[in-house]
Amino acid sequence: MEGVFANPQIPQHPVSLPYDLNQLRDKYVEQKRANNKFLKNLKKRPPKDLDKRIHKIHDDIFAQTDCLACANCCKTTGPMFTARDIKRISKHLGMREAEFEAQYLRVDEDNDWVLQQLPCPFLEQDNRCAIYDHRPKACREFPHTNRVKFHQITSLTQKNIAICPAAFAIVERMRNSQKS
Repeated sequence: MEGVFANPQIPQHPVSLPYDLNQLRDKYVEQKRANNKFLKNLKKRPPKDLDKRIHKIHDDIFAQTDCLACANCCKTTGPMFTARDIKRISKHLGMREAEFEAQYLRVDEDNDWVLQQLPCPFLEQDNRCAIYDHRPKACREFPHTNRVKFHQITSLTQKNIAICPAAFAIVERMRNSQKS
């Protein structure tokens, strides 16, 4: 897509991550229309090197990000659990799969296994994950901004920028590089 990244050099200006989640919410609301438009255009006509550029931005932003300072994803959004996730986590916890499902999970309207409650029951007081090495695939990949064929998940990205300061900063940097 012409113009999405007009400047081949991505600006390296410092990014201020709004760990104050009220600030993130305000910025999200303020920029929602512009982000929607940007992501829709990106989906319609992605640049050939989109993944290379988005992965560079992702790496730059996450080099400056302390997820433990936030953990908003764990507090507000439950991941989907695959059969492999359930097997791996229940084994780690020394539980039968059916016991794990009954204690922690429910089937949602899309017939997916999700948490019964939020915040995540595995989120500890210091924002660490009690099952980090065994966490669900959806948690390992969140906020999905380093996926291949990024243009195919722009609607998911729109949802994630409301939750994750780093995802918000990634989209903000993408939009700013368009203007450069």
